[in-house]
Amino acid sequence: MVYTSQQAQGSYADRMDLPMLLDPALLRAARQIYRTYYEVHPELTQRPYGVAIDRYTHRGKLIFRSKVILLPQESFVPFSQLEAEIY
Repeated sequence: MVYTSQQAQGSYADRMDLPMLLDPALLRAARQIYRTYYEVHPELTQRPYGVAIDRYTHRGKLIFRSKVILLPQESFVPFSQLEAEIY
């Protein structure tokens, strides 16, 4: 039986649901980025999908779109991992 690469690897959405192991420092930086955003903009209620964060500088941005495009040095921290310690 022959599979296309997408069938063999699963869809993008399937891979996004898998638990990821992240550098704890990267996770702390992503949580701080989210906290800072929430403190500056408490009136905004839209929940982000996560944070795109540079693995070297730990600078990042909240992502509000379902399709994430990352630079080679960036990692994506999903909101489900951010909220584990926030709430």
